[in-house]
Amino acid sequence: MKVNFKDLYEKIKPALKETVETVVFVIVMVIIIRFFIGEIRWIPSGSMKPTLIEGDRIFVERFSRFYSTPKRGDVMVFYPPFYELKYSPIKVFQRLTGFFCKDIAYIKRVIGMPGDKLEVKKDSDGKYGVYINDKKLDEPYVMSEEDYIPCSDRMYCGPLIIPEHNYFMMGDNRGNSQDSRFWGFLPEDRFIGRAVFLFWPVWRTKGL
Repeated sequence: MKVNFKDLYEKIKPALKETVETVVFVIVMVIIIRFFIGEIRWIPSGSMKPTLIEGDRIFVERFSRFYSTPKRGDVMVFYPPFYELKYSPIKVFQRLTGFFCKDIAYIKRVIGMPGDKLEVKKDSDGKYGVYINDKKLDEPYVMSEEDYIPCSDRMYCGPLIIPEHNYFMMGDNRGNSQDSRFWGFLPEDRFIGRAVFLFWPVWRTKGL
């Protein structure tokens, strides 16, 4: 029996067209939602304890970046400055959609703002603290004031002035966080979005 491929194509053409249109529509909507509204991320490490722990799922909003800049205390997702982003069509597509995207992203808290004088040092009582413009920063979210990675000559502990359009990022778990103390300032164009809501596990649901 001879198969008439032309007739077969004409029969499946409407279904094929509808499938392609649906796939394209879904991809476009995913890109629009992720680029303009937000995305879901999961927490892979304990650097933000106790605020966030391993396995937490969070919603990261992206719309506020169109009208404001990060504020001190915001929990932000970003590409670390030492990680080279590639801009091939495939890599850009992966970042826009999240499909098979393996780019390295960190989550830390904004501690230092552009123009701040910042210093990380130990107090006379043996507790570490962050000083902004020579005044100790009140940080109730920090896991422990005693459990800090000791500053060394190779670390960015200050005193230092944060350049314009740059930020100083730190994890809430100061004893286990690879943050600006190790790799320096974060340019504002490396931000992905602001973590605003922890939705999973349900018993840990809270706003950030």
